Amino acid sequence: MVTTHLIPPDIADRFEVHEWRNATGILETAHPDEWRDVIAALRAFEFRRSEVLGGGGAKSSIAGRFDGFLTERGWVERKFATRIKVDEDERDSPTHKVDCFKGRVGLEIEWNNKDPFFDRDLNNFRLLFDLRVIDVGIIVTRASHLQTLFKGLGIGTKYGASTTHMDKLLPRLEGGGGGGCPILAFGITRDCYVEDDAPIVAGGAGDDDNG
Repeated sequence: MVTTHLIPPDIADRFEVHEWRNATGILETAHPDEWRDVIAALRAFEFRRSEVLGGGGAKSSIAGRFDGFLTERGWVERKFATRIKVDEDERDSPTHKVDCFKGRVGLEIEWNNKDPFFDRDLNNFRLLFDLRVIDVGIIVTRASHLQTLFKGLGIGTKYGASTTHMDKLLPRLEGGGGGGCPILAFGITRDCYVEDDAPIVAGGAGDDDNG
């Protein structure tokens, strides 16, 4: 059974959606406030020609704007200190930070990172779920068909096959990379694209946070 039928039709029309372990149902029933925040962020989301054509940077303006929308609603960047103890033997089991965290929901946006960042995100969600810190994880990334758009803009090489897009995430997700953690994945499609005439935005085509 899947619960993606609970996703509002306007969101399903603009994003490619994939679910693991009934994540949508968990969000709607157990975390309705956080789910409303995510839906609002997705409804407001767009990426613009001027941003896509922009230069590099530590975090793209596209990903940063999505993060900022959630930050205004109480989501925070969170890093957890975890340890494993067996008898008297204790060792650190570090996790990477979660870029957007609120009420036992973690969210990562991977606009244009190297694709091993998906392994990091899924492993992070798996560990935090096993430790009962999060109930569900969300990943927002590019739909793979956007490569056609980027090639048309003459910047296809900035968004290569080994970067973060849905075709790189799905095999990892379906292969159990997130363990038992329920995960909902949204792919940003061309329906979110705006052909603006604004000046090119520096940082628009760069990688996301590489921390």
